[in-house]
Amino acid sequence: MRLVARALALLLVLPACSDRPPWAEGKMVREQRPAGAPPQNLANLQARLLAAHDRERAAAGTPPLRWDPRLAAAAAAYGPVLAALGKLVHSPPDTRPGQGENLWMGTRGAFSLEEMIGSWAGEKSLFRPGIFPAVSASGSWSDVGHYTQMIWPGTSALGCALYRSRQWDFLICRYAPPGNVVGQRVP
Repeated sequence: MRLVARALALLLVLPACSDRPPWAEGKMVREQRPAGAPPQNLANLQARLLAAHDRERAAAGTPPLRWDPRLAAAAAAYGPVLAALGKLVHSPPDTRPGQGENLWMGTRGAFSLEEMIGSWAGEKSLFRPGIFPAVSASGSWSDVGHYTQMIWPGTSALGCALYRSRQWDFLICRYAPPGNVVGQRVP
């Protein structure tokens, strides 16, 4: 019960933090593709996203994921919602029972899938193995939350979708069972 109270306290405090990353407030820096740069390669989306996750999982010593078309469909259904909002906002947990969620947003066509996933994987520089949520060198689990969801040992399935609005690309990945569970060990 004490862990649940601590988790709720963390969730209540997080919105008040001023040092939160820009994506946490739905803000995004616009990037322009350099003149003459090749267009974004969206071929083999499923295989590339699964491979990127599995590379991180292998490095962390967690088993590979399997692709789940139901998770991918759920992720795709949330894309238009994000586009309408024009910012990153996690879907309400009650609309995705048993699913974790990672979100990414950037200027349409400016980033490869590997760069999108790489932003989540890059959080490992602050990651410290331990009991969630005490897994970040910064003291804030939200600084590593995308990465920990990617490598969560109990997660076995992945489904993602890339939604493109007129201005933005949104990458939505869903995970089952969900990670980032208070009181559980992260390798």
